[in-house]
Amino acid sequence: MSLSPSSSAQNARESIAKRLRDLRQDAGLSGHDLALLTGFSESKVSRIAGARTPPSADDIRKWCTACGAEGQAADLIAASRAADEMYVEWKRLHRSGMKHAQEAILPVFEQSRKIRLYCSNVMPGILQRREYARALMGSITSFQNTPDDVDAAVESRLQRGQYLRSGNRTFAFVLEETVLRSPLGDREAMVDQLRYLLEVAGLPRVSLGVIPFGTPRTMWPLEAFYMFDDQRVDAELLTAIVKITTPGEIASYSKAFQILASMAVYGPAAKTLIEEAIAALG
Repeated sequence: MSLSPSSSAQNARESIAKRLRDLRQDAGLSGHDLALLTGFSESKVSRIAGARTPPSADDIRKWCTACGAEGQAADLIAASRAADEMYVEWKRLHRSGMKHAQEAILPVFEQSRKIRLYCSNVMPGILQRREYARALMGSITSFQNTPDDVDAAVESRLQRGQYLRSGNRTFAFVLEETVLRSPLGDREAMVDQLRYLLEVAGLPRVSLGVIPFGTPRTMWPLEAFYMFDDQRVDAELLTAIVKITTPGEIASYSKAFQILASMAVYGPAAKTLIEEAIAALG
C-alpha cells in the first residue's frame, strides 16, 4: 500500500486540466491557436493543460471565452478553488499567524462523531497542554518565518480539549513511542504533558494506543493524520496540510489506521510506556 496525501489535490487538478483540454479540442483549436486568442504563451497553455500550473480564475475565463464556452467558466473556477483548498501550504495558512488556523478546525471537531488520530512525531493538538503547545508552536513559527501570535494560538488550540469530555463523540489515538520520548519545552512541560496523557487515557470515550519501539512493523510510520468520521482526512506534511475527501483514499487511510492500531498496546501496557517516558526525564 502506498499512501500519497497530495494525490487527492493532484487528481482534482488533473481533472480540471482535462476539462480545459477537452474544451480546446471541441473548439478545434491547437495549443498555438489558444495562445494567440488568450494572450498566453504556448508554454503556459501547455503547463495548464498538463496540470503543471494551476490556472487562475482569470486564466479559466480567458480559456473558456477563446473556446466559445463562457458558460462553463464559473463551474471550472469553483472546481479549481476546491482543488486549491485540498492542498494548503502552512505558510499560506499561517500568513497572518497561527490563531486563525486553530479556530478554523473547531467546527470540524464539533460536527464529527468518530475521530481517529495517528501521530508519529508530536502529540495530537487536541491532547496538548499549554507549555508543550507553546514550545511546539513557537518552533513552527520560527521555522516558517510567519507572524508570531503564539500566545493567542495556544489559547485557541487548548479549546479543542473540551471535545474529549463533551458530547457523544469517540476518539481513537495511536501514537508512536517516539512521541513520548521527544521532549518539547522544558522538563516540567514534558512531564505535565505526559501526565495529562495518562489522565486522558482513562476517559470513557477515548482509546489510547502506543506503538512501542521494536514492534515488528506490518505498517511503516506515516505522516500524522486525523480522520473525521469517514468523510475527511487531514494529513500533515512538513510544508502543507492536505484535506482528503475522496472515498477511495479515505478507505486507504482507514485501512492504514486499523493496521497501525493493531500494532499498538493499550491499557496498563500503554500506561507503563508513558510512565517510563516520565521516569526517563529524571
